[in-house]
Amino acid sequence: MLGEFGIIQRYFAEQGPSRGDVRVGIGDDAAVVRVPEGMDLALAVDTLVAGVHFPRDTTPEAIGHKALAVNLSDMAAMGAEPVWATLSLSLPEEDPAFLKGFSRGLLGLAGRFGIALVGGDTVRGPLTITVQISGLVPRDGALLRSGARIGDRIYVSGTLGDAGAGLALALRQTAWDDRRGDALRHRLDRPEPRVGLGILLRGLATAAIDVSDGLRSDLGHILAASGVGARVEVDTLPRSQALRAFLPEQGQLELALGAGDDYELCFTVAAGEEARLMAAAAEAGVAVTCVGEIERDVGLRLVRSDGSPFSTERTGFDHFQQS
Repeated sequence: MLGEFGIIQRYFAEQGPSRGDVRVGIGDDAAVVRVPEGMDLALAVDTLVAGVHFPRDTTPEAIGHKALAVNLSDMAAMGAEPVWATLSLSLPEEDPAFLKGFSRGLLGLAGRFGIALVGGDTVRGPLTITVQISGLVPRDGALLRSGARIGDRIYVSGTLGDAGAGLALALRQTAWDDRRGDALRHRLDRPEPRVGLGILLRGLATAAIDVSDGLRSDLGHILAASGVGARVEVDTLPRSQALRAFLPEQGQLELALGAGDDYELCFTVAAGEEARLMAAAAEAGVAVTCVGEIERDVGLRLVRSDGSPFSTERTGFDHFQQS
């Protein structure tokens, strides 16, 4: 048995990428990092609980990937470059197979983005993972939820609803014997944070948020912070071929609007900036789709392409309002 400090040393301290701006990393009472002149520090933290944020049959490597990816998505929504992370890991028991897979998933993603794991804690308890991430953004240059203006166009990255369908498959709420089901489950287990796109949206997007609790809910946060309303044309919501094959149209649209865990970006851009946005999206290698417009009257209006209202009771995920 390795014990707490042996686990930290074997699976985390010796495996992760390093950075020159880390003065003191894993092994001391606190990490010491150097923030460059002219930069603001963006901080975010997320906790994942087994059976709540990921199905219990999720592989250890996927859990490690997702634990960091959801934080990276927050950095993307702020237009920040992620640089340092800390990890708090609660484990029911010392499990070498789990630790090997988990650290491979987490540190593999950290390596892709050049993030140094600089500290944390390991304890015995229910399987729970908390990651805090730090990012850098030019002084006063962070993307916020509060900048949307009347007439701005509303965009989303990637496709929506896949993770919600993947969760239905994982929980066996429905059966589907097709390899496209693997693609939906992959979107649930291994979200792809849009960090590159977020950085390119600096100075272009007027407001931004990541879609973690469902588009309807998360766009609502932008509207509330900006003091505006919006119209979304639901027929334009980008949906994957796998989702289109999985559900009838009404079900697709309900998941695209209300299912969480997609970790795409929702953002607003001034009218007339489409060419500049499309160039940025092409550089990031991410598709973006215009789904609506910011309006004066508060509230969110969901309409079909013919202007008729679209009705759904699904509003988005909330930890304290779920049955």
